[in-house]
Amino acid sequence: METGKVDVLLGLQWGDEGKGKVVDVLTPRYDVVARFQGGPNAGHTLEFEGQKYVLRSIPSGIFQGGKINIIGNGVVLAPDLFMNEAKDLAASGHPLFERLYISKKAHLIMPTHRILDKAYEVAKGKDLVGTTGKGIGPTYTDKTSRNGLRVGDILHDFEIKYLKHKERHLNLLKSMGWTDFEGFEETEKQWMEGVEYMRNFRFVDSEHVINHTLRAGKFILCEGAQGTMLDIDFGSYPFVTSSNTISAGACTGLGIGPNKIGNVFGIMKAYCTRVGSGPFPTELFDKTGDKLCDLGHEYGAVTGRKRRCGWIDLIQLRYSIMVNGVTELIMMKSDVLDTFDTIKACVGYELPNGEAIDELPYDINDVKPIYKEFKGWKTDMTRLTDETQFPKEFNDYVKFLEEFLETRIGVISIGPDREQTIIRK
Repeated sequence: METGKVDVLLGLQWGDEGKGKVVDVLTPRYDVVARFQGGPNAGHTLEFEGQKYVLRSIPSGIFQGGKINIIGNGVVLAPDLFMNEAKDLAASGHPLFERLYISKKAHLIMPTHRILDKAYEVAKGKDLVGTTGKGIGPTYTDKTSRNGLRVGDILHDFEIKYLKHKERHLNLLKSMGWTDFEGFEETEKQWMEGVEYMRNFRFVDSEHVINHTLRAGKFILCEGAQGTMLDIDFGSYPFVTSSNTISAGACTGLGIGPNKIGNVFGIMKAYCTRVGSGPFPTELFDKTGDKLCDLGHEYGAVTGRKRRCGWIDLIQLRYSIMVNGVTELIMMKSDVLDTFDTIKACVGYELPNGEAIDELPYDINDVKPIYKEFKGWKTDMTRLTDETQFPKEFNDYVKFLEEFLETRIGVISIGPDREQTIIRK
C-alpha cells in the first residue's frame, strides 16, 4: 500500500526565525499543512505580492490554493483572536472555510485564562517569564490537570461547560486576591462571537484525517511555532513556552507515529534573537546589537516588543539539531549581515570557573561565549537570484557553519519576500 510522508518544519533558536515565510515557500510540495502546537502568542509574518500578513493560529499554507490546512490537537485556540485573524484573511481574498480544518481535541483559551496569565506573572515579581499575556500557559496547565475546555465541547452543552470552567477560574483568582477585571465583559462578548464564528469551520478528528491522508499517498508538512529553546523540556527553563516545540511535538500534537516522519527542516537566523526574559549567551548590548535589531526589523509580529539581538550561537544550534533530528537547515535573514565588517559566531562557552565547553550545559545563565570571527561580505545580497552569485566571504561563512553543525544548509533567505529565497543545489 502506498503511504505518504510527513516532514516537519520548526525553529531552532528562541522563535522568530521566519518559519511562516519558509512554510509558504515549501507548501507547493505538500497536500496538507498542519500546525502541531502553540497558540496566538506566536506570529508568523509573510510578505508577497506587496502585501504583509501576520498569522497567529492559522497554518501558513493557507495562501496556497487547494491545500488543506489543519489546526492540530496540540494547539491552543482563542476563538476571538482566531475570528479576527480569519476575517482579515477572508477580506484579502483567501477562502478559508473550505481549506481550514480544526481539531476537536484542540484546547480553548478562555477569557479567564488571560486574567490568570496576568495574575501569575505579577505574582512572580522580578522572576517574571515575559509571557505575552495571551493565556497560553494557564490553558496548557488546565489541559495537563485534566480541566480543559476543547473545541469539540462547542458541539455539546457548551454553555454549561463554559460556566463551570469560568467559575473555577474566578474562585482561583479570588484566592489570589486578584481584583483587576477591567474590560472582561467586552472580551467575553467577543470571545463568544468567536465561538459562533468557529462553527462555520469543519471540526475534525485530526489524527484520522492526517493518517487517512498518509494512507492515500499524500504529503504533509507539520508547522511548529516558537523555537526549540522555548521547548518545555529542552528549552532554557523556566523561561520557556508551555508546549513541546521540538519535532517530537508533531507526533503528540497531530497523532502521527514517529516512523512516519521523513525530513526535519530546521530554521535558523544568520544571527540570533530572543523576546522576553531568560538567558541569551550571545546577546549584544552595544551598537552592533542595535544595528542588528534595526536592519532585521526585530520587533514582535504579535506584541511589537523589541527583540534582544546577538551573534549566532553554534553550540545552542548544534544542540537543537540533535534533539530535533534535523536533516536540513534553512538560514534566514542572511542579508541583515550584508554591511558588517566583521561577523562573529559562538563556537564554545567559558564557564565561571574558566573551563571551556562545547556542549549546551544545564544552566546557560553564566556562560561566556567564545567567538570565531569572519570577514564580512559587504555585498547587497537582496537582489541575488542564484547561489553562484554569492560573494566568497559569504560562501566561507556558510561552509564553516555546515562543517561545524554537520548539517547541510539547503535554503538561504536574502529578504522578506517569497521571491528572495535561494534553494541551493
